[in-house]
Amino acid sequence: MRKVLVIGCPGAGKSTFARALSASVGLPLFYLDMLWHRHDRSTAGADEFDSCLEELLRGERWIIDGNYLRTLERRLGRCDTVFLLDYPTELCLESVRGRIGLPREDMPWVETELDEDFRRWILDFPRDQLPVIYSLLEKYRPGREIHVFRTRAEAEGYLGSLRPPRDWSTRFSAG
Repeated sequence: MRKVLVIGCPGAGKSTFARALSASVGLPLFYLDMLWHRHDRSTAGADEFDSCLEELLRGERWIIDGNYLRTLERRLGRCDTVFLLDYPTELCLESVRGRIGLPREDMPWVETELDEDFRRWILDFPRDQLPVIYSLLEKYRPGREIHVFRTRAEAEGYLGSLRPPRDWSTRFSAG
């Protein structure tokens, strides 16, 4: 695992999962939201975003957190591992509501409300984006490790499997 994508609906917990994965495996983490969004709530142009993304993709080791369907196929062509967090829509909406007003390292500004367009985008995600994502995952499956988690418990179980047991340091001590 050297080049990793973490994808899924907004509110699924991609950034939280990606941070924990980065801490466990020691890969540098990059957030697509930080490439796209500006502190003043404007966005980068497509050319600027694509240029920054291409620079990341040239790296030898990375975790890239973010869906951004327009560039997903390019990222899938360069990764070796994918984690799709395919959680229920209501869970994603609940998570987005819960982060309103909280600073996040994966976003350059603090969300102050659940914008109606964003809420609609989340509601439509299973219909509009998931079929495309699953089709692309199938296309790029050869040569890649693909994990699909449908619950947070599944994702947490995977992350737990990466960590050594708590008593690991004492198992190999002389004695």
